[in-house]
Amino acid sequence: MAVRAVSALSRVTTFSLHNPNLKRFAFLSPKKSSIRRSTNARVFSRTLSVSPPEQQTSLASSSNGDLEPYLSCSIPNKRLKVAVLLSGGVDSSVALRLLHAAGHACTAFYLKIWFQEDYENFWSECPWEEDLKHAEAVCDQVGVPLEVVHLTDEYWEKVVSYIIQEYRCGRTPNPDILCNTRIKFGAFMDAINSMEYDYVASGHYAKVVHAYTDQRDKSSVLELSKDMVKDQTYFLSHLSQAQLKRLIFPLGCTPKDEVRKLAALFDLPNKDRKDSQGICFLGKIKFSEFVGRHIGEKEGVILEAETGDFLGKHRGFWFYTIGQRQGLRLPGGPWYVVEKDVENNVIFVSRYYFSIDKRRRLFRVGSLNWLTGSPPDQISQLRCKVRHGPGFYDCRLTMEVGKDGHENAGVVHLSEDDQGLAAGQFAAFYQGRFCIGSGVILESWDSEGFPVCAKALELAKMEDKSKLGKPVKIKVKPECSLKDGVELERQTVESQISFTHKRRVQAAQGGAVSSFPVDLLQTLKRKWFKLF
Repeated sequence: MAVRAVSALSRVTTFSLHNPNLKRFAFLSPKKSSIRRSTNARVFSRTLSVSPPEQQTSLASSSNGDLEPYLSCSIPNKRLKVAVLLSGGVDSSVALRLLHAAGHACTAFYLKIWFQEDYENFWSECPWEEDLKHAEAVCDQVGVPLEVVHLTDEYWEKVVSYIIQEYRCGRTPNPDILCNTRIKFGAFMDAINSMEYDYVASGHYAKVVHAYTDQRDKSSVLELSKDMVKDQTYFLSHLSQAQLKRLIFPLGCTPKDEVRKLAALFDLPNKDRKDSQGICFLGKIKFSEFVGRHIGEKEGVILEAETGDFLGKHRGFWFYTIGQRQGLRLPGGPWYVVEKDVENNVIFVSRYYFSIDKRRRLFRVGSLNWLTGSPPDQISQLRCKVRHGPGFYDCRLTMEVGKDGHENAGVVHLSEDDQGLAAGQFAAFYQGRFCIGSGVILESWDSEGFPVCAKALELAKMEDKSKLGKPVKIKVKPECSLKDGVELERQTVESQISFTHKRRVQAAQGGAVSSFPVDLLQTLKRKWFKLF
């Protein structure tokens, strides 16, 4: 069996889920660092020296008084055995340190996720090695063991392949919700089930309220975090009650800016690291490249929704989602994707996406999941999120009985219009500060959907699209005079600043907030400054 030396910062063992009987390796040498490869090429283990206890940074003895206000979401005053998901980022690192300061026996786990070996991959582009290096350094500070778990095949089978299939069907899936449900708190929880951990923890911004020890038959509930902007209950809304009962989220009681201050207080080696963005398995890969390599390209036409005019061509409907404006390459814009004809590979666009009369407030949801296992008694007065962010809608839900006789679908009636509803995304439901479940937004809309003219619908069905001829010459969108334009832009910017302030106040008070697109204010500001 080959052995080679590597350099690293803490004790790390690595194993695969495909051999449940595999014993984790243990080495006695306190100084040497090594990798041993088993007959399974996907399994390796490495053990490294850990700093002596007297040299380890322990906030429990030095500054617990300072940390006490931050430990309320870490179940303090109990000695628990906790498995901590550690990504190498600041949030999960601070979560680990808070649990350690609360006196728990922690083991950190880094989930190594990538593509199946049978598929083309981009190892050279993935930053997992850098992530793991940061995770090792964080664990080394307090002598916490770190284990690396391979979930390559599980991630492909349960998340990536589903995402690809959904895009092929013209829907826009949410990989973060799927990853939480099926991988982080699914496959991983199953893998460590025999290790007798009391809880699994992560760096999510959310709170789990557990029943008292003598009331184990009562349900655990998912509560909004203290930081309403960073709150991640939306991404956790499709968990089961069995999953929720096993979770701790130490950051649920702490705003993001204070988490950064805690990282500095702990002197974390990754304290200045930026927050990660995008889909976790893609790393530095552009999403369009991933879609192109795994689904391919198929040329289609772009039609104007209001007139049916042939404006140009696109690479395939799966590259576009409702509300998208990037990648259309049309002059005279901005243009937005407003509808898609999946069967005929046609996308419909408009320059009037944000017109008041073209918003919708009624949609259907399917695959309903309730965190307690059953729907609430009162569904006529709920709150709803249709995307991640601080915005809520007041809503009511009308349940529908499916073919199997179960109420696993329903119709959502929003209190306000929303422009960006996309099939495949999730709608999360709330009662007060508690998230109670979620469902997948379906394709079937009411009559309030974006109107596509009869001519455009008819041209989309044309089998021989070459008969459309050449794209029309796009006319410049009518604009008001410069003087009127400046005044309009000024009023719009001032209006949106006032709206944003009102939204933040409402979010802080836990009230319903209109979910206006966040990036529109920045766009308006850019336009404003271009006028001078």
